[in-house]
Amino acid sequence: MCRLASDAPFPSWALEGGFFGVVRTREELSIVCLEDRAPDGAVAERGFVALKLEGPFPFSMTGVLASFLQPLAEAQVAIFAISTFDTDYVLIKRENLEQAVVALTAAGHENAGEEAG
Repeated sequence: MCRLASDAPFPSWALEGGFFGVVRTREELSIVCLEDRAPDGAVAERGFVALKLEGPFPFSMTGVLASFLQPLAEAQVAIFAISTFDTDYVLIKRENLEQAVVALTAAGHENAGEEAG
């Protein structure tokens, strides 16, 4: 995850690789991408893995992400969530993966584990 100035040009490196997302607000340009795509010297948080909630989920369905996040919150696992049209992804620090999988499995989620990027 990288943070650039809100008026920064859209970087071409963000489009390289598989998984990426870009959001611009008045305050920042945020980029979620494969860790090896983030340039040296960028303001970045590294060491995340993505957990994928199997979709698609209809927009009328409520509580899907909450049912995933609640066990993680109870297990004190910090998250960064990102959604696409069809599904949701929850990024967690790699060192918390085992703890997250245990919490999610205990909450009834199946196949809890790292999503390949």
